[in-house]
Amino acid sequence: MEQAQQVAIVTGASRGIGAEIARQLGKEGYAVVVNYAGNAAEAQKVVDAIAADNGKAIAIQADVADSSAVNALFDQAIAAFGRVDVLVNNAGIMPPKLPMLADTDDATFDRLIAVNLKGSFNTMRAAATRLQQGGRIVNFSTSVIGLAMPGYAVYAATKGAIEVMTNIFAKELRGKQITVNAVAPGPTATALFLDGKTPELVERLSKAAPLERLGSPDDIAKAVAFLAAPGSWINGQTLRANGGLV
Repeated sequence: MEQAQQVAIVTGASRGIGAEIARQLGKEGYAVVVNYAGNAAEAQKVVDAIAADNGKAIAIQADVADSSAVNALFDQAIAAFGRVDVLVNNAGIMPPKLPMLADTDDATFDRLIAVNLKGSFNTMRAAATRLQQGGRIVNFSTSVIGLAMPGYAVYAATKGAIEVMTNIFAKELRGKQITVNAVAPGPTATALFLDGKTPELVERLSKAAPLERLGSPDDIAKAVAFLAAPGSWINGQTLRANGGLV
């Protein structure tokens, strides 16, 4: 009997790390749902790149902070491909100015919580009843938690919450053979990371890890693909993909 093709939803996949994850999973034989919040043209470029490599992909718009939009995302994915096996919670935001805690306004705080924390909560909650038996969830944390750098207090707090939810959710899914893990990247050369940083700061961060370079989206995509592989014995863990930084 021919085995059904595995299907992966990657949130925030129109650019940066998310786009690279989507392309990597497409190369590994998954049908990929390229989720995006607002940039349809960039999401379609990712879909086209996967198709050019003989893969299957579609782009679906949804703001992960909106629970009804997340439910619609899963509905559309299942309508298109018949199932969902993998959820990658890549969607996230980071303030470009990295304000100190005392200088963080309500709007910035609320948006960070809405996207980084509630967004992953919304998709995990939906995945609990939509993923196939033996499915995999890969969340996103950050190695900033270990660095404890000034300016990252609220951002890192949202990701610290993700690590706790990852560990507990893995236990709550007992009986479904679904693994729940997280990846915590270190400094990675993406537009999101570079935005608002001086060349001097970027140079300093690039030398901080023993491997003396910034991570690349490909580095992170390969870590995600490892945790997304079927039959893993790794569950409830956070993998710190940071070149040995922390």
